[in-house]
This record gives sequence, C-alpha cells and structure tokens, in this order.
Amino acid sequence: MWTVPKPKYRTGLCAEGEIAVNIGGVRVVLFGEVLNRYPESRLAELLNCSTQNHEVISSLCDDFDPCRKEFYFDRDPEAFKCIIDVYYFGEIHIKPGICPICFIKEMEFWKIDQNVLDECCKSCLSEKEEELTEIANKVKVILEDLEVDECITRTQRCQRFLWRLMEKPGSSLPARIIAIASFLSVLVSAVVMCVGTIPELQVTDAEGKLVEHPVLEGIETACMLWFTAEYFLRLASSPNKLHFALSFMNVIDFMAIMPFYVVLSLTYLGTTSMMELTNVQQAVQALRIMRIARVFKLARHSSGLQTLTYALKKSLKELGLLLMYMGVGIFVFSALAYTMEQSHPETLFRSIPHSFWWAIITMTTVGYGDIYPKTTLGKCNAAVSFLCGVIAIALPIHPIINNFVVFYNKQKVLETAAKHEVELMELKSGKDARRESTSSLSK
Repeated sequence: MWTVPKPKYRTGLCAEGEIAVNIGGVRVVLFGEVLNRYPESRLAELLNCSTQNHEVISSLCDDFDPCRKEFYFDRDPEAFKCIIDVYYFGEIHIKPGICPICFIKEMEFWKIDQNVLDECCKSCLSEKEEELTEIANKVKVILEDLEVDECITRTQRCQRFLWRLMEKPGSSLPARIIAIASFLSVLVSAVVMCVGTIPELQVTDAEGKLVEHPVLEGIETACMLWFTAEYFLRLASSPNKLHFALSFMNVIDFMAIMPFYVVLSLTYLGTTSMMELTNVQQAVQALRIMRIARVFKLARHSSGLQTLTYALKKSLKELGLLLMYMGVGIFVFSALAYTMEQSHPETLFRSIPHSFWWAIITMTTVGYGDIYPKTTLGKCNAAVSFLCGVIAIALPIHPIINNFVVFYNKQKVLETAAKHEVELMELKSGKDARRESTSSLSK
C-alpha cells in the first residue's frame, strides 16, 4: 500500500508543476515540489528538463508521449513504490519479496544514493552481498577444477594435476582414494598413539624403562612418513605457497609432523647423551604430547567439522555470555561455600581459589565428589549453584545450535546455487557456440 501522502493515479493530463510517469504499465502523477527535494535524481531531472529536448529525454526514460506529457519506464512498479518513499520521508525500506541486490540496481537507475536505505535494509543488503561473494568464489573454484588450459607449460599442467589430486577429492577416483587413505592414516595414527600407552602392550628397553612396542612404533613411523609426503606434495603443488604455509589447517599439519622428527633427531642423531638431562626429557615428552594435533587433521576431510568450526566462530558472543555467566557463578558460589564451610572442623574448602574446582564441577553438574559440603547451609548453597549452572548453560545453547543449523543449510544452498550458476554458464556458452556455427553455415 502507498503511504500518505500518496502519488496520484489518474488518466488525465498532469497540471503545472507535476510529472506523469508510467512504470511498467502503472501510471503515476507526482508533485514537482516533492521531486525537487532530490534534484540529482532521475525524476527531478525529467521534471526540470525541457520537453522539446528529445535527446535528453530519451537518455532519461525509455519512451515519451508528448501529447499526454507522460514518461514511460520499463521498470518494476513494486520496486518503484519503495523508491518514491525517499521523496516523502527521506528514507527507503525494501519491501519483503524484493531482492536487495536488484533493488540496489533500481536505486542506481533512479539515481538515489544508497545512504537513504534504512539500517535494517543495509544489514540485509550486506548479507546478500556476502552470499553472492561466496557463490562467486565457489563458482570460481568449480571453474578452476573444470578448466583445461592448453597454453600452460608441462610443469604447470603437472602442478595443477597434483593439486587436484591432493586437494580435490571429488575431481577423480585416485584423488578420492588418496583422501580416504589420508583419513584412515589419521585414525590409525590416533589409535596407535592411544594403544601405545597401555602398559601391557609396552616393552622394556635396555635401561629397564617401558617404551612403545616396536610394531606400534613402526606403524607410527609409516603414518608419519605418509603425513610428511602428503604435506610436501600439497606444498609443492600449491599455487600460493606462502598462503598455504600460513593457513590454519596447514599449520596444524606441520605441528603434527614436526615433533616426530625433533624427537627422532634428539634420540638417534648423536644426541643420546643429552637425553639424560631432565629438561631435554621433559621437552621430548611435550613434543610427544603434541602428536594429538594430528586429530585436527580430520577437519580437512569432514565438512561437518568445518561447519561446526564456522558456527562456533559465529557464536562467539553467545559463548562469551556463557563464560561470563559461569565465571560470575563460580566466583560467587565458591566464596559462599568457603564461608559457610569454615564452621565445620573437617572442612574440605581450604581457600576460595581452592573452592573454584568445586564450583566448576557443581555448576556443570559433573559432581566429581572429591570436594563436597558438610554443613546444611553449604548443601543448600550447592543445590542453588547447580540449579543456576543448569540455567546458565541452557540459555545460550539454543542460539549456538541455531547458528550451526543456519550456517549448514546456508552452505548447502550456496553450493547448489554455485552449481546451477556453472550449469547456466555452460548452457549459455553452448547456445553461443551453436549460434556461431549456424551463422557461419548460413554465410
């Protein structure tokens, strides 16, 4: 519906100081004094230009009826209803059902500045622009996978083939096999790392210390050799090696490989005497613990884990609120518990910092049981603390889950849109090729 005051719909001639426009079959008469509020807009230029200057008129509108003094525009009348609001109210709201990107093109056509958009519409527009950028990036990736350039050198062709083989599991059957082998290697390596700590499966070395079983150590070495070869092949085939090396997931890959070779060099490459030093032994143990970083390599092969990571990034505000709630609750209830339990001779709460552990496991409903209240007031405080903990944890859970679902569905829609865009491009290129061949045959 038009807002008040609304433009005039009539079939007669417009009066002095008015302008008649026909927007896609909808005739509207507008007041000149209203249009002059934005003198640089297209409608204001039409109002102020001479009806005898046909060249200027033809550049500003699609057609002109000199008898009725009516300007015709082959534009969307629904979008024009939003455009006309700027002359009356100084701002524009995009109606539901109108594409924000298409509406921006309408604003550019009518020469209306984007600053008059309402803030809510600007946020919607920025979101749509981000989606289009993501679709364009996905289309670019798909086209790069399908691209076959005959002019590149043999070295570049081999590099591209190797990059697709290591980074694009869907490009061919060998690439899919390599991706599955890499995934299984991560799982096997993680299982071997866990099983190797079982005392019954360990063996005694010459110094009487328990070490990993040689079979497990051999499997671990084979997995690390595979990870090393995979990393360097991907690095060698990468189009941008600096970006590859600084990428978060590739840094994790490097951190998962590096400890193995550091420990190997300290153990077997002439530094055995140094291994007796306590600091060196602790460093080696820390490097061995860093092997757990290879578990994060699974994220490279799992779109679900990647979606979870992005969803958590989008939910940083909710996670911050959760930590704030829990932090305040832990401080308050640990201080109350310490104060209330001091009257008991066998109290387990020796200090407020020592009580933080009790507050954490109570508010998270874990209930480890190593520290517990013994007084009546302390037990009441514990009951209130875990009830507050349940509420504090439950409040931000729904927004986090909702962000995950929204992001996951959005990625699916964007991937589908990118594939449809590529199909349309292929269809259009096929039509152009057939048109060219038909024209050449006719000649």
